[in-house]
Amino acid sequence: MSKTEQGQVILLGHGSGGTLTNQLIRTVFQDALHNPILDEMLDAAILDLGPGRVAFTTDSFVVDPIFFPGGDIGKLAVCGTVNDLAVSGAVPLYLSSAFIIEEGFPLADLQRIVNSMQAAASTAGVRVVTGDTKVVGRGGADKIFINTAGIGVVPPGRDLSPRRIQPGDLVLVSGTLGDHGLTILAQREGLAFTTPVVSDCTPLNRIASAVMEAGGEAVRCMRDPTRGGLATTLNELATQGGQGILVQETLIPLRREVVGACEMLGLDPLYLANEGKVIVIVAPEAADKVLDAMCSLPEGQGAVAVGRVTGSDRGLVLLETELGATRIMTMLEGEPLPRIC
Repeated sequence: MSKTEQGQVILLGHGSGGTLTNQLIRTVFQDALHNPILDEMLDAAILDLGPGRVAFTTDSFVVDPIFFPGGDIGKLAVCGTVNDLAVSGAVPLYLSSAFIIEEGFPLADLQRIVNSMQAAASTAGVRVVTGDTKVVGRGGADKIFINTAGIGVVPPGRDLSPRRIQPGDLVLVSGTLGDHGLTILAQREGLAFTTPVVSDCTPLNRIASAVMEAGGEAVRCMRDPTRGGLATTLNELATQGGQGILVQETLIPLRREVVGACEMLGLDPLYLANEGKVIVIVAPEAADKVLDAMCSLPEGQGAVAVGRVTGSDRGLVLLETELGATRIMTMLEGEPLPRIC
C-alpha cells in the first residue's frame, strides 16, 4: 500500500494505541468533537451533574447503508442515544462514543461521520466527552459500528413509568410513521420513488421538554418507536402498564409514499422503524395543550391523537380498521428489516 493510500484509509495500526491511534484521535475525533471535558483526554470523563436522579443508557449502531437521505450512522448514533434519555424524562447531557472500524475504511468517510455526530450533538445541546476506537482486519466488521452511552438528569419528582397509564388516557404521536425504515430499505435495495422518502432522524429532547412543560404530571409516559415501530412500542407499553390500548387506523399519520411502497413490498408501515418520532400517553384533560406544544415545533408539526387507553383487554393493543372492524395488533415477530439502526 502506498503512502498516499495509507493516509486515506484506516489501517490496523490506527487501533494499536500508538502513534497512528493518537494521530487519528487528534485529527479526526478531537478536532470535530472538542469540548473542555473531552480535551482533557483522561481515561474517564469527570462530569458535573445537576440535582436529580441520573439516567444512563447505552446503544449500538450497525445500520446498513451507513449514509442515507436524512442522516448517517453518526447522526443516528447521537440522536438515538439522546432520544432514549429524553423520552425517559431526562435532560440529556453527555455521551460517549466507541468506534469499531474495518481496516481499509476511508478516512474521509470517518471524518464525515464524526462531523455529523458533532452537528447532531450541537443541535441536541449535548457533548461527546469520552470514547474509544478499535480497528479490526478486513472482513472482521462491515465498514463501521458505533457504540454509545448517554447520561442525563431526571428532574426531581418526574416519573414517566408505563405503570402510570390509566384508562381514558390518550395516545399521541408526533408525526408520520415509518419514514426511517422505508428510507433505509430504499437505499439498500436501490428503490426510487417519485417523491423521495427521507429519514426522520432527529433529536427529541426539545419536543420532550415541550411536552413536559405543557402537560406536567398529566404526561404518563413517552417512548420513541424505533425498531418494531408503533405497533411493537404500544404492545410494550400495554404489557408494562397492564392496560389495553385501542388505536384508530384512520388517525395514524402515514406518508402516501410509505403506504404505497409498503403495499408493493408486502410490509406493514406500523412495524417500520422511526428515529425522530415520539409517542406520548397523556391524561385527557391535558391532551390538547400537549398537542399544541408538540405542533409548535418543526419536529412535531404532524402530531395527532391516534388512540386511547382502555380498562379492558389488558396487555393487548387493538386496531380499529377503516371498515370499523377490530383486530389485535401484535408485537413484531422476527426482523423484516435487519440493521435498521
